[in-house]
Amino acid sequence: MHLEGSCHCGQVRFCCEAYAPVPFLYCYCSICRKTAGGSGSAINLGARADTLEVDGRKHLGVYHAKIREDDGSCRVSSGQRHFCTGCGSALWLFDPEWPDLVHPHASAIDTPLPLAPERVHMLLDAKANWVRVPRGDHDIHLEGFPEESLEDWHRRHGLLDQAGDQKRGGSGT
Repeated sequence: MHLEGSCHCGQVRFCCEAYAPVPFLYCYCSICRKTAGGSGSAINLGARADTLEVDGRKHLGVYHAKIREDDGSCRVSSGQRHFCTGCGSALWLFDPEWPDLVHPHASAIDTPLPLAPERVHMLLDAKANWVRVPRGDHDIHLEGFPEESLEDWHRRHGLLDQAGDQKRGGSGT
C-alpha cells in the first residue's frame, strides 16, 4: 500500500510502500512513549526501505535511543528514529540491522489507513502508571514482545498476498 506522510509543520514529507500498513501494534516502552507516544504508546507500520522517498531531508534529525540493561549498563540502539527538527514530529524508524525495512509512525501518515481487526498492546511491563490500556474483545495484552512479526500478523488476518504484498480492496483498504 502506498503511504504518504508528513511532520506537523510540513517541512518534511515522505512516501513509501508498506507491506504491513494496518496500525495494530501499540508499543508502550519508554522509548516509544517518550519520543512518539502522546497517548502513552506509539504505533509503527512496516514498509520497504528501498521505496522511502523524502522531501525536506535538511529538516531531519536522528535519535539513537539509550537502552538501559538489567545490569545497570547502557548501550546505544542501532535504530535511527527520524524526526523533524522544526516541530519534533516522530516520522519513522530505520535500523541498519534490518536494512530492507523502514517503520513509519502511524501518527505521521496522511494516507487513510485500514482499520485493524484487533489491537496488540505490547511491552506493558514498561508502560507509565497513568496510561489506561483499552480492554475490549479485540485487544491483546502482552508484557513483552509478541512472537508474531508485523508481516505474519498481516498474513494471519488475510491482509497480505502470497508474495507479501498488501491486498487491494479488502479489509478496509
